[in-house]
Amino acid sequence: MPFLDHLEELRWRILKSLVALIVGFSIAFWLCWNHDVIALLTKPIAAVLPNGKLNYTHPMDPFTILMQISGVLGLVLASPVVGYQVWAFLSPALTQRERRVIVPVLAFAAILFLAGVALAVFVFVPVTLKLMQGIQTTALQPLITAGDYFGFIIFISLAFGAVFELPILVLVLTALGLVTPQALARVRRWAIVISLVVCEIITPGDLVISTLMLWVPVYGLYELSIVVSWVVYRAREKRQGRSGDVAATAGAA
Repeated sequence: MPFLDHLEELRWRILKSLVALIVGFSIAFWLCWNHDVIALLTKPIAAVLPNGKLNYTHPMDPFTILMQISGVLGLVLASPVVGYQVWAFLSPALTQRERRVIVPVLAFAAILFLAGVALAVFVFVPVTLKLMQGIQTTALQPLITAGDYFGFIIFISLAFGAVFELPILVLVLTALGLVTPQALARVRRWAIVISLVVCEIITPGDLVISTLMLWVPVYGLYELSIVVSWVVYRAREKRQGRSGDVAATAGAA
């Protein structure tokens, strides 16, 4: 296909993705407007609120939060269409083997991201807030605003989701020949220290328990990454071995 035709196809793919995002946002906004989605998202913190409700200090905060939630939910609804448009644009340049590999990898990446978000929302946030409530004194009363809470939960969810993509990152680096499973196994001690520091930076406050709640699955994912790296590394070595045998046979002929 000529270069200008590629640009034309890319333009239509982008337009279709934008239409999908607009439709997804519209559906999400309608759902949030007609159903109390904010109340559903505040369930992890409802038990530690004095009256079971969040506070807000700006008149536009409820609408702003509604728009933010609709935007995130709309992106989730539109993601299959956007993903298909990206795939349809790139797949002609891929071999049949690459297509068979990329689809399961992308599905696994999505599952890992959702697992990280679920851990953050349903486990990490409630436990952390209960621990915070336990160290309060009679001289302090919590005044948690809706803006602070949703900003906190969005940041934590994205951080957990991103950290859970570690096996995918290692898979890609191993496939490119930049990382080997032997190297990953040798730096286990450094991985423990670095992961603890990163988890301490991501998690709020100075609670050791909240840091460990993130570090345990993160280090488990590191060990899983070593296993994934071994699988990719061996497959890569076999392909290179077959290529060398073919080249040697062709040279002898």
